[in-house]
Amino acid sequence: MRLRKVYHRFSQFSLSPIPTPFFLHNHLPKSLSSSSSSSLLLPLPKPIRNPFRIRALHSRTCRTRNKYSCLKATAMISSSSRFHNLVPVNAVVREDGGDSNGSVSSSSNSDPTATSATAAVDEELVANGYQLPPPEIRDIVDAPPLPALSFSPQRDKILFLKRRSLPPLSELARPEEKLAGIRIDGKCNSRSRMSFYTGIGIHLLNDDGTLGPEKEITGLPEGAKINFVSWSNDGRHLSFTVRVDEDDNSSSKLKVWVADVETGKARQLFNSPDIYVNTVFDNFVWVNNSTLLVCTIPLSRGEPPKKPLVPSGPKIQSNEQKSIIQARTYQDLLKDEFDEDLFEHYATTQLVLASLDGSVKPIGPPAIYTSMEPSPDEQYILITSIHRPYSFIVPCGRFPKKVQVWTADGRVVRELCDLPLAEDIPITFNSVRKGMRSISWRGDKPSTLYWVETQDGGDAKVEVSPRDIIYTQPAEPLENEQPIVLHKLDLRYGGISWGDDSLALVYESWYKTRKIRTWVISPGSKEDIRPRILFDRSSEDVYSDPGSPMLRRTSAGTYVIAKVKKSDDEGIYVLLNGNGATPEGNIPFLDLFDINTGNKERIWQSDKDKYYETVVALMSDQKEGELCINQLKILTSKESKTENTQYFIVSWPDKKPCQITNFPHPYPQLASLQKEMIRYQRKDGVQLTATLYLPPGYDPSKDGPLPCLVWSYPGEFKSKDAAGQVRGSPNEFAGIGPTSPLLWLARRFTVLSGPTIPIIGEGDEEANDRYVEQLVASAEAAVEEVIRRGVAHTEKIAIGGHSYGAFMAANLLAHAPHLFCCGIARSGAYNRTLTPFGFQNEDRTLWEATTTYVEMSPFMSAHKIKKPILLIHGEEDNNPGTLTMQSDRFFNALKGHGALSRLVILPFESHGYAARDSIMHVLWETDRWLQTYCVVNSKEANAVPAACTENVSKGTADSESKAVSAAEGVRELEDQQEITLYYSRRSSLW
Repeated sequence: MRLRKVYHRFSQFSLSPIPTPFFLHNHLPKSLSSSSSSSLLLPLPKPIRNPFRIRALHSRTCRTRNKYSCLKATAMISSSSRFHNLVPVNAVVREDGGDSNGSVSSSSNSDPTATSATAAVDEELVANGYQLPPPEIRDIVDAPPLPALSFSPQRDKILFLKRRSLPPLSELARPEEKLAGIRIDGKCNSRSRMSFYTGIGIHLLNDDGTLGPEKEITGLPEGAKINFVSWSNDGRHLSFTVRVDEDDNSSSKLKVWVADVETGKARQLFNSPDIYVNTVFDNFVWVNNSTLLVCTIPLSRGEPPKKPLVPSGPKIQSNEQKSIIQARTYQDLLKDEFDEDLFEHYATTQLVLASLDGSVKPIGPPAIYTSMEPSPDEQYILITSIHRPYSFIVPCGRFPKKVQVWTADGRVVRELCDLPLAEDIPITFNSVRKGMRSISWRGDKPSTLYWVETQDGGDAKVEVSPRDIIYTQPAEPLENEQPIVLHKLDLRYGGISWGDDSLALVYESWYKTRKIRTWVISPGSKEDIRPRILFDRSSEDVYSDPGSPMLRRTSAGTYVIAKVKKSDDEGIYVLLNGNGATPEGNIPFLDLFDINTGNKERIWQSDKDKYYETVVALMSDQKEGELCINQLKILTSKESKTENTQYFIVSWPDKKPCQITNFPHPYPQLASLQKEMIRYQRKDGVQLTATLYLPPGYDPSKDGPLPCLVWSYPGEFKSKDAAGQVRGSPNEFAGIGPTSPLLWLARRFTVLSGPTIPIIGEGDEEANDRYVEQLVASAEAAVEEVIRRGVAHTEKIAIGGHSYGAFMAANLLAHAPHLFCCGIARSGAYNRTLTPFGFQNEDRTLWEATTTYVEMSPFMSAHKIKKPILLIHGEEDNNPGTLTMQSDRFFNALKGHGALSRLVILPFESHGYAARDSIMHVLWETDRWLQTYCVVNSKEANAVPAACTENVSKGTADSESKAVSAAEGVRELEDQQEITLYYSRRSSLW
């Protein structure tokens, strides 16, 4: 998806306000549009022996547990797709492994056939070595997911996009090529591990807000896997891709299908059976209501290149020019000439114009096209491609990039830029690529381009004014017509919300100071109207966040700032949609804001006493021009501590809500769980917050303290005041994802979720210089609070986290062993010398801050860890910095000092865990660890209860020697795929 469309989607629905557009602009990877984070179904391969590598050490004795096998499961997968009108149904699990907002819709399964099938799968799963958590946890994870929702451009219909639950491990085992920072499924010629929808239902949205009966899309092949659902601009057709896994192992490549929304009938777009979609980068886009531009696999393409048995020569990299090139620990990079050829084979696309009547016209030469963006007036297409020379040290987003303007029928109008290879982008925050960037069409014009050019060479350390300049120019400028300077910025450009010739909002920000500004400009005014600052604030100060402007859809399908008129009032009003952060928690709001005077009127606000309700979308934007305040209509999501999210239509002037969904409670067995947002203080005076969860029916005065699981993720701040601000709402529904710590509420644990762990560096001080000190102080305050409340047993408090949270957990066991009885660390990094060119929010190198790198690394303090620690890691981790080697080496260091530790390597899993087999086993490992070292909490911590070891040891006698051998060896890791997390702030790859 192009960044403009991503930004518009998020702004339009204001899923959260955009107080820091820079972060949004630089954080959203293009893979957002390609459903590339999940899995594909495939025929079951032969069982793979010993896919898990488990290493355990109990009191200086290494005891391997089991050998595991790959097996078939009937789990389902979730999905995502590309279109503006997607409404999230709370199905996203946070990166840190904490709370999601509930990805399941029901924990009961009334179908006896399905229950029997699940039992059979579970029996096979256990027989092959994977383990199952207790039923009270398993039932929650296995519940079916909610559908995703999408509104039509005219807001008169809703799609229910149906999904599966967790995929079987066999899907993750499908072969994939790791090339240039991405992972490719060669059989499908798509990103690997793609999720999919299983069906599409269409509902009419009646005038009274009720939904009509479902109309199912028909004509699809049995077992169709649906991706990239997109509305035509007139709302009459849907386009999407379909793939089917063939029994005869023939191609399961994607084909474009279209469906008539009125009849629900679907058909293939291409008459030829030999035309397939190439979705490695982009896929297809509506050029107009009857034509799509499709990325196809070239018909002339042959078989993939074969890797030579004998290399043509040594692999050589040179820096004889003495260039300063600092790169992150990117994964899945190209390694040699063969990889370069293989990357070109799969990524090369032939663009094709395809009409609904079946006519097909190839346009342009085959190339690696990464994005296609039609102009609002449908006359031009902005085409981006990448080309050689490639790089072995950075991913494909930094390869040489060419941007051209084509006519809608494929004629090249002009070349905007051809950017060279960008290996030398500094690692400093706010550093970007040299040359033109963020090139896109203005949403308020038929065919006018805009872009940004840095004036500091892309290096944030260079002091210069201005730092960025925004330009605009017609698609086909007149002879000698130069680009117009739209605005100059002293901070880093962060995006534009277009309105019309009299109004646009420009965002800039600077991470080092956390400063963010919003400018008001008049992009087309002939008068000399100077830009002015509308908001100038700290991005950390959530209490001062004014909200972000709501966008309306134009007839051309673009999104611009919604202007609102009041009767007998000449003012220019916009709608600001905000989270409404307060010391009591978030109270979302909608303000009517006068751009000229700055006056605001609160026209809607969430019920702060019981409910948490947010504005999701503007529903009254079907007509051009200004919106009348008395005809305003919005879509909201509403939830409470015990009521899961439902969607409502709220209409003016009476503002009476009309409920349009009625999703069942996702886990009724935890419907009466207790949730409280608590506040407490760190010893240095910093205010901290956390969400305290207690099991249903629990009474501290009668039941006494419980075992407690603390799960968190540190964050960096520049001020104590900002660090102490409350984020989140006490009324939000307790969403539970498949690996959420909240699952242990079903096991009668107290769960302290997300206690703030602020690492503060005020003034010239860097936050990480006192990382350990502040980390321990925050943990001490959290532990003291749950003990003071009488809900946690002093000697039965466990610490856990995922990714940077795992790093936190390991450090706390090393430096605060008095606080916790055991720890769980998933997919973390433990030795910062292995990420020498910065990590997380640290942009100094190892050589600039050697002491910080060493003192922050729990690897260097492995000899201090005396409490039991469980390490879990995906074998195919593709996140920069968290190579699987991090857990391997940390475990060896722990073992070398006799620490009670266990390492579980999940085959085929990436940074987050996807397969049902893996997730169930992770939950079993975690529950076993907590029951053994937290609930029982033997002071000796040597013996494992027989009930815990019965399933672990059976059937392993013939494999223990192999597992021990694997445990003692040092693995050679393949390069793995980059996932843009915090690191994408540091450079604009696209």
